[in-house]
Amino acid sequence: MDDVRRPEQRFFDDPALDRLYGLTWALATEVYVLRDRVEALETALAERGAVDLEALREEASPEDLAARAADRQAFVDGLFVNMMGHQQSKGPSS
Repeated sequence: MDDVRRPEQRFFDDPALDRLYGLTWALATEVYVLRDRVEALETALAERGAVDLEALREEASPEDLAARAADRQAFVDGLFVNMMGHQQSKGPSS
């Protein structure tokens, strides 16, 4: 394999957009792999009687749904805080 550097393939005027899309697709791929693995684990555990798939797939209680929604919102807020233009540094501003 040669070490010749080839020009970066670009689809958008801003190369940062190409990298962002590449990152997004890489993460989406990983999410799908994780979903597939969780499904395989659930199936294997159910076959061994370790979990009840029906119970796993039942809708959560309103309290659990509310707690999950709050946790999800905190997670999303943490992801997007850097995009809002607010100072993230906790140190002195001088």
